[in-house]
Amino acid sequence: MKEQKIIYYSDELKNDFADSKIVPIKIDKNYKYEHNIFWRIGAAILYRGIFYLPAYLIDRLKYHLTIVNKEVLKQAKGTGYFLYGNHTQEVLDTFIPSHVTMFRRVYVIAHPDNVSIKGMKTMNKMLGGLPVPGDLESSRNFLAAIKRRVKQKAVIMVYPEAHVWPYYTKIRNYPSVSFKYPNELDVPAFCITNTYQKRKNGKVKIVCYVDGPFYADKTLPKKQAQEKLRNEIYETQVERSKNNNVEVIKYIKKDKEND
Repeated sequence: MKEQKIIYYSDELKNDFADSKIVPIKIDKNYKYEHNIFWRIGAAILYRGIFYLPAYLIDRLKYHLTIVNKEVLKQAKGTGYFLYGNHTQEVLDTFIPSHVTMFRRVYVIAHPDNVSIKGMKTMNKMLGGLPVPGDLESSRNFLAAIKRRVKQKAVIMVYPEAHVWPYYTKIRNYPSVSFKYPNELDVPAFCITNTYQKRKNGKVKIVCYVDGPFYADKTLPKKQAQEKLRNEIYETQVERSKNNNVEVIKYIKKDKEND
């Protein structure tokens, strides 16, 4: 039997276990979130004509992805929306949202690492990567791009945990900052919770649960509304995470005295 891998961590919010040594570029005012019509046509061809089918086959054949309850997304017909998920796969987490949402275009709020990879920068941008801004001026461009995508009835995928913890079976305690967008743009939010479960042959499959819609409480001040929305989604994910029944990697918190 294969020995279980163990990872030691000290900080849920800061530790990142992605297998990456990429030096990220700085996302400043010169970074282009918006492009001309020819670039957008090329991006559409890459996303639908080239990327979608191979990604779907990888999900189904290698990871035996099963999606549960995705019919709730029908309640967002005619509007863009935000989708929140737990971050447990470095590459697969760019695939799964497109298969959950099917024919909706998905844009993923991502770490600058994702648009810093030599030879893949443009492709990752075309596939929907929206890197987190690095200063105030780029923040304005970033928010304008998000507003435009939502207006186009696209889906904005957010991983509020920020860092990848492969095969982690719990939900990390994440901040509420990214939950301001559904409130400000007055659109619904949904969440996905990826879990790891045993197949009949003993191998592991991914079961993805979809929940929502969740709406910001307009009777509350903005900060309180985004905190409440965050808590509703977080608690839903925690409940769904109880369906994990296999632990591929065991995570153990370091004792501060022994750090």
